[in-house]
Amino acid sequence: MSKRNRMNSLYGEDKVTSLKDKKVMIIGLGGVGSYASEAIARSFVGHIIIMDSDEYDITNMNRQLHCDDTTVGKSKAEVIGENIIKINSEVDLKILNQRLTKENIEKLVTDDIDFVIDAIDDMQVKLSLIKHCYDRNINIITSCGTAKKVHPENLLIDDIYNTSVCPFARKMRKELKKRGVKKLTVVYSKEDPLLNGNILGSSAFVPGTAGLILASYVINYFIE
Repeated sequence: MSKRNRMNSLYGEDKVTSLKDKKVMIIGLGGVGSYASEAIARSFVGHIIIMDSDEYDITNMNRQLHCDDTTVGKSKAEVIGENIIKINSEVDLKILNQRLTKENIEKLVTDDIDFVIDAIDDMQVKLSLIKHCYDRNINIITSCGTAKKVHPENLLIDDIYNTSVCPFARKMRKELKKRGVKKLTVVYSKEDPLLNGNILGSSAFVPGTAGLILASYVINYFIE
């Protein structure tokens, strides 16, 4: 029996084996990115890059994978990296415990990456990353906002220019049009955001579901 046995039964052994040669970069390891990283690892992708400069905070406890009383104050990238190794000791893993910026995108997001999963919160850096990938034909899928949402069943995959309802996606459409980006696959919600104060409230299930959808799109792109 192999740890890939259930995937082999689902997709076929040859297709699952082909994932060993793929390189996926996950940027942003919060409520969305932590779940996306875990799913990519459990799909036995051979080369994984994870990137985040943050440490776990107690306020992350409700939605971020591996955030608990033992990890508060620790690097998200390091903790998630340790868990990826536990899942697949054979993985070629690169841990970037740093923040993506407009200045370092070109150096860090390279043409040999097969897919980028964008789970960044910062709108301006997000836009720069998307433009970088678009100009270089690097595959990318982006998460739109998951805060103030409580219904994961309203999450969808679509092109950014087909989105509706989501205020985050609306802002992105406007800015991407200015930058000449004509297409972008995103995960977004058609749920109206809850307007309960100024804090970006979040649930235990919408961000994680978005992360799993992001990962599913990437894996199915590779092997379907």
